[in-house]
Amino acid sequence: MGTGEQSRWKRVAIGCVALATLAVVVAGCRPEPAATPSSSPSITVKEPTPAPSVSPIETEKPQAAFELPASCEQIYSAAMLASLQSANPPLNDPGVTMLSTENADLLEIIHGGAPTLRCSWGQPSEYGLATNVTVIDADQAEAVLAALPAAGFGCEALGDGTVCRIEQKGVTLDDNEYTRGETHYVGDGAVVTTAWINFAPDGYTEDVVATLWG
Repeated sequence: MGTGEQSRWKRVAIGCVALATLAVVVAGCRPEPAATPSSSPSITVKEPTPAPSVSPIETEKPQAAFELPASCEQIYSAAMLASLQSANPPLNDPGVTMLSTENADLLEIIHGGAPTLRCSWGQPSEYGLATNVTVIDADQAEAVLAALPAAGFGCEALGDGTVCRIEQKGVTLDDNEYTRGETHYVGDGAVVTTAWINFAPDGYTEDVVATLWG
């Protein structure tokens, strides 16, 4: 091999070494491939805690359905009030102690703390009447409507409620005849109880019902 040919092969060998070295350098600068995760990461989404629901406060039906009048004059129509003032005054004489009923179930409700308006007509005598308007709830109304027929009252529908009546005649120790009775009305939210002796104005309870319930 001549000297020129040896020189040429020497250059080729050096060039190959240079290319190999360059390849190693380039390969060394190449970024490492990202590691493939073995599994997908789980993402936990925290649900917001719902606010506690607020239930509406239910109002008591009797108080909401019936408003007790402020005075006795408000339980009558103008015509009935004038008739009572003329026929058997006064209204609410303090000496009149007559109860508006003798029925034990009704007395327990009336004197048990329920809101009540008492009205009486006449002076202390064997001639007059007493009425109570008392706020009741549905359970009390049901109890009254069961108790009155059992006590001998005759009941029938009146307006949107029920009216119950009982009457009796007798003779006093002085041989004076008398007629006494009770008339009670059970309506939405209230009961109207009336006891009378020798004085039962025509349409009395019906007028009270029409005035209070319409």
